[in-house]
Amino acid sequence: MNILVLGSGGREHALALKISQSPKTAKLFVAPGNAGTSEIATNVEVGVNDFPAIKQIVLKEAIDLVVVGPEDPLVNGVHDFFLNDVELKNIPVIGPQKAAAALEGSKEFAKEFMMRHQIPTAAYESFTSGSLEKGYAFLETLNPPYVLKADGLAAGKGVLILQDLDEAKTELKSMLLDSKFGSASATVVIEEFLDGIELSCFVLTDGSNYKILPTAKDYKRIGEGDTGLNTGGMGAISPVPFADSAFMDTVEARIVKPTVEGLKKDDLPYVGFIFIGLIKVGNEPKVIEYNVRMGDPETEVVIPRLKSDLVEVLLAMANGSLDQIDLQIDERAATTVMAVSGGYPEAYEKGKQITGTENVEDSLVFHAGTKLSDGKVVTNGGRVIAVTSFGKDFKEALQKSYQNMEKIHFDGMYFRKDLGFDL
Repeated sequence: MNILVLGSGGREHALALKISQSPKTAKLFVAPGNAGTSEIATNVEVGVNDFPAIKQIVLKEAIDLVVVGPEDPLVNGVHDFFLNDVELKNIPVIGPQKAAAALEGSKEFAKEFMMRHQIPTAAYESFTSGSLEKGYAFLETLNPPYVLKADGLAAGKGVLILQDLDEAKTELKSMLLDSKFGSASATVVIEEFLDGIELSCFVLTDGSNYKILPTAKDYKRIGEGDTGLNTGGMGAISPVPFADSAFMDTVEARIVKPTVEGLKKDDLPYVGFIFIGLIKVGNEPKVIEYNVRMGDPETEVVIPRLKSDLVEVLLAMANGSLDQIDLQIDERAATTVMAVSGGYPEAYEKGKQITGTENVEDSLVFHAGTKLSDGKVVTNGGRVIAVTSFGKDFKEALQKSYQNMEKIHFDGMYFRKDLGFDL
């Protein structure tokens, strides 16, 4: 089979690596890809939202399966584009259709979905520029910290957690009236703060059947001890030690099953990955958010633990036979550590040469923000490179990731050295 993966980050490199290992894969393409994917696939210089150009590649290279990595093209309707095109409609796309992708595209839509299907989540209300005063009044009814979420996609940066009521009011005004997050914050969801420990649950579905992948926990803040600004993720650990089988049985019964059944009831066609951001409050799981794709950097620890042939699994999702797949999972723990550009998540420079990846031993190196320039691998994003390792537990795996990360160098490189500190 000829397979096309859309995206350019660490998630896409991890998916591409696993796909490349399948005997079912003939040719593998990644659009636009990065310096890492170029070693295992053919990179194609096409943006993930350039649907006409994607169509051209699919027809030219006789693509049999399309795997969508990031959320943007899904929210923008790439799956629908295929279904509505006479030349593309029979080519399976892994990723939900536009109506279902609103689970990530709109926080308000996701909250209404959870309420409708009795899926446990934080209490909330939504506000627009016309209801700013009501938003102020609602904030006054809550205890700090105050949680403000831009309704639309804001590249993982549209959530604010604030201790001070006046600051929360100022930020609400900034989001609604001054477009702090652009059109993404035209509507703002304010919700009660849930105090607990977070984890990610990943579900595969063909629209009727589902399989649950290993859990993971990622670390969003730039600074050690979970301080500083939010990032796209500084590293991840799988499995999550506190998510025992009893807790996961509760997650499945109260959250996973009602989510998949809810999508069906609401006639929201869904073939793809469901990423459920959870928080464990006491012993109870609640949903913080849905994403309609795999997480990054969680993919870099979840997918390497999959022993099954990923292409077989993706085909079963596409043709509705996921119930016939027996997922084989590596029992070992996996950890990934992300190296980022100096200054990230604020302003940073690109084009710094990366050296030392060839010295990494007994770990996987996943490229995120990299590209080839004059034959050299250089930085091309905020999150640059991830090192994934296995171990008997997450501590052993982390030690290996850190040892290997020390062998990699680029100007301004930074990574957190305290992952797992809260476990």
